[in-house]
Amino acid sequence: MPMTHYMELLAENQPWNLILFMAIPVILAETVAITELFILYARRVDGMLGTLNRWASISGGLYFSGVFIYLLFTAAIPLTQNSAWRGPADVIAVVAYLAGIVPLLGLALLDLGLIGRKLSFEQKLKLHAGFVAVFLVVAHIAMIFGMLDPTLLQAAGAPMDMHRH
Repeated sequence: MPMTHYMELLAENQPWNLILFMAIPVILAETVAITELFILYARRVDGMLGTLNRWASISGGLYFSGVFIYLLFTAAIPLTQNSAWRGPADVIAVVAYLAGIVPLLGLALLDLGLIGRKLSFEQKLKLHAGFVAVFLVVAHIAMIFGMLDPTLLQAAGAPMDMHRH
């Protein structure tokens, strides 16, 4: 069975690609998600959990910015230019994975005080939780479609041509 480029990336160069492209971003994002639950319940960002949440948010956003730039120029753009996508599931998996930059960078910018400066404490909590939720959605879409046969969603016998309009 053919693999999506997403799964191929994770399967190659074991264990390094899995660590660099999956484990590090997911561990940081899950740390944010778990600590976020306690912060939302207590309505407090001071203390150890708030510090851990802020550190993981900033680290995750900055780290994934590097991953995003690297994969955009070494994978997504070349795959598109060369019409090398393996099917709709392949495109969905990679685009969803790369879309993680929006919530992860948003978390970092919010915690660095570069966006949302004029928001109230409650508004910042809501925006922060919203970024976490968006990340969880796009990450799971990437994982689900990344595990599919990349040709599964295309019409039988139809070639995958990204240049058709």
